[in-house]
Amino acid sequence: MVIENESVNDNILEVQELRKYFPVKSGFFRRLVGELKAVDDVNFELRRGETLALVGESGCGKTTTARCIVKAVTPTSGSIKYKGQSGDIVETTDLKGEQLRTLRRNIQMIFQDPFSSLNPRMNVFDIVSEPLTTFRIGDRADREQRVIELLSRVGLRPEFMRRFPHAFSGGQRQRIGIARALAVNPEVVIADEPVSALDVSVQAQILNLMSDLQEELSLTYLFVSHDLSVVKIFSNRVAVMYVGKIVEISDTEELFANPKHPYTEALLYSVPKTDPRLRTEWEPLPGEVANPLSPPSGCYFHPRCPYATDICREQSPPLKETSPGHWTSCHRSEELELQGVG
Repeated sequence: MVIENESVNDNILEVQELRKYFPVKSGFFRRLVGELKAVDDVNFELRRGETLALVGESGCGKTTTARCIVKAVTPTSGSIKYKGQSGDIVETTDLKGEQLRTLRRNIQMIFQDPFSSLNPRMNVFDIVSEPLTTFRIGDRADREQRVIELLSRVGLRPEFMRRFPHAFSGGQRQRIGIARALAVNPEVVIADEPVSALDVSVQAQILNLMSDLQEELSLTYLFVSHDLSVVKIFSNRVAVMYVGKIVEISDTEELFANPKHPYTEALLYSVPKTDPRLRTEWEPLPGEVANPLSPPSGCYFHPRCPYATDICREQSPPLKETSPGHWTSCHRSEELELQGVG
């Protein structure tokens, strides 16, 4: 469904009140006994040409949010609006058939595991050219030329295109995955933990490649990660998730230097520091991550928060702008003085 072109901002994606609940069934008759709230009222915008990092602990809903955007899973409710180069705003949750195919041509995904995301029965040419075949772009000669161009662009030799995935290292496989994502000239690339399965030295090479490609091809990245040391050097803005909700959004430099949510503060101080002079004594957060099947009342973080008060236990805090461009979901964000790691 195309919405009237009335937006004057430069957001390429706007996610509003996004929810994804998975039904939980039990017993012989598979009766519904509850819902797992994987994504629970998520709101953010992705600006054209930027890198927005989506961070948080494992299981917080980062990947589910990303998959809802490309409609690999269907959202339970909410709105995802995509603004293409034409300027028209498209409500993606309503798309089907050919319109959905067009969306997926403009929004591509790089997956976490560079081995399991590649079909071992297909050679590199078939893997990288598969999107071109799916979208009926060119004939075989055109596709072969396009694959040669893409492999060269991601740092692989064109003669590798007849080899199979098992013949490559982890970093080379991820380069193949990147080439496949770029085959149809997308505007938005969602990178789901693209370097977490790689060695540190290879991580730097892949991040440098992605940065160069962003500049050359005017790409917009949604970068899903749990590694804040990577996020700090690669992203323009950061959105922090906890149990399916976004608790803080800010420019990267501002968030690292001046966090406004206690969970963000805890995340920052949990990052290992190689310089002994920067190490400080830090007590780990008490308790366990809230159960998305039965989350606590009020703020989901309050059972573990050292600053929690009665209002935190009773009322869910809204995501509000505490300073220009800095949004926080915390009742006490304006009075707390939290420590950053600038």
